[in-house]
Amino acid sequence: MGKLALPTIQITGGRIIDPAQGLDHVGDLWISRGRILPTGGVNEEAEVVIDARGKIVCPGLIDLHVHLREPGNEEDETIATGAASALAGGVTSVACMPNTIPPIDTQAAAEFVVLQGQRARQANVYPVGAVSKGRKGEELAALGQLVAGGAVAFTDDGAPVANAGLMRRALEYSKMFDLVIMQHCQVPELTVGGVMNEGFESMRLGLGGMPAAAEDIMVARDIRLAEITGGRLHIQHISTARSVELVREGKARGIKVTAEACPHHFSLTDECLRTFDSNFKMNPPLRTAADVEAVIEGLKDGTIEILATDHAPHAREKKMRELDQAPFGIVGLETLIPITVKTLIEPGHLTWPEVIRKLTINPAELLRIPKGTLRPGADADVTVIDASTTWTIDPTQFRSKSRNTPYAGWEVRGRAHTVIVGGEVRYTLGGIVREGVAPAAG
Repeated sequence: MGKLALPTIQITGGRIIDPAQGLDHVGDLWISRGRILPTGGVNEEAEVVIDARGKIVCPGLIDLHVHLREPGNEEDETIATGAASALAGGVTSVACMPNTIPPIDTQAAAEFVVLQGQRARQANVYPVGAVSKGRKGEELAALGQLVAGGAVAFTDDGAPVANAGLMRRALEYSKMFDLVIMQHCQVPELTVGGVMNEGFESMRLGLGGMPAAAEDIMVARDIRLAEITGGRLHIQHISTARSVELVREGKARGIKVTAEACPHHFSLTDECLRTFDSNFKMNPPLRTAADVEAVIEGLKDGTIEILATDHAPHAREKKMRELDQAPFGIVGLETLIPITVKTLIEPGHLTWPEVIRKLTINPAELLRIPKGTLRPGADADVTVIDASTTWTIDPTQFRSKSRNTPYAGWEVRGRAHTVIVGGEVRYTLGGIVREGVAPAAG
């Protein structure tokens, strides 16, 4: 099927929230030819009208920490299914991690991701290049070639850059491109054999522990390296109270350090492992209640400015292995909104505008991508959220290929209602729209 002309869309009566412009009011949003129009729209009749009364209209959400598994592990996820899962979660742009087989450490590998994302025509897909060749942590990857291939950041995620000298060079060279180094902070020698957080629960359950200090030490080291190089450092999936403090202290000293938190690290604790359910096995692991409280406080005071999912799909047969053999990680794209509502908005920790800022303009600015706002002329990536609808999380309904979630059966509130990418309606609740003009959602 050929590409149809992009329609003129009117989204009526929604609560428009755009933190990039300081907007929070009820009104209409107009889109034409893939771009946001100024208030008042155009002097023509809309071809698509979306009734957004009682709903939130915001810039398309951005998730800068997603694993799409292609190439190499397509049984877990493909770029197409992962990007479709993103749309179902209200996410219009994802940055995918380089721990594929082979890894994204060459220009051709980055271009492959871009091409597959364009073919899928779901959410926008941006590759993140590896810091080191083969993600072996020994030799710096060709960062310039990765940028030419479309990379928007660098990381060896799935593993840390353990070599301090290599990390220093990465921070120095990345300044040439004004791109950020994203780090999975963990001293590997301290986590060998670890299954869960090291502490009372691991001792009681007789499971190998991963100490909080393994993260804290790496965060401290890398903040110091960012300070001496002037490079941009981003702490991925921060999980410990001390790490939050270190980032707060680093920011106070003017160091270019940012951090993200994932829903599982502010909604669950290591006590969940009492079930021996591998869907609670993460890396970094679920921590203590005190750590959860510290992460939430970091989100509240702005120390942690970004929300991300660390979407990590694994096929059912892999997660069904014994706990010490099962892989780390959970899917997260389709539970991002409701878990955030349940654990951050409903208890009063954050407001909707604060949450949307951490999912739109903040990640866009970190990645230096032209997204995350509803300014006139911007790409028409828009998410309409039904914040009041209640539903039960059912993994069998996920668009992702995988079902590994700890939230199955949770009664929650809030989900994506309509998702527009580049001026095209690509998802409506209850039906996926793949191409062309969608019927009005309402």
